[in-house]
Amino acid sequence: MRSEPKTVTTVRLDKWLWAARFYKTRAIAKQMIDGGKVHYNGQRTKSSKNAEIGALIRLRQGFDEKEIIIMALSDQRGQAIVAQTLYQETEQSIQKRATNAETRRLQRLNNPIPDTKPDKKQRRQIVRFKQHQGDIE
Repeated sequence: MRSEPKTVTTVRLDKWLWAARFYKTRAIAKQMIDGGKVHYNGQRTKSSKNAEIGALIRLRQGFDEKEIIIMALSDQRGQAIVAQTLYQETEQSIQKRATNAETRRLQRLNNPIPDTKPDKKQRRQIVRFKQHQGDIE
């Protein structure tokens, strides 16, 4: 039983990002907007900006940068399935995120994480190695 998002004529950008489930709270959405992590139609914006249907939003989440187009407005946070109807991610954004994820995966394979933490002797060797590197530079 899905409920459709409540249709509104105007909604603040931070409230829309929260309703579309990009951020867990409105306060976090506001911080991201004010910190320059969210661009509205190619420019930095304020959290009080009214979102409009058809606007292009570019936002950073962790390592990923998404480009989305607003398809509907809502000021209520609902189910994730309903929230996904509020926006559409661009094809370029999907492809770019996929290539970045693959690059990160390959880099992780080249730099494996050790099974255990270094013991006392190994930590001393690491410290000596780093000091020696500082002397060379």
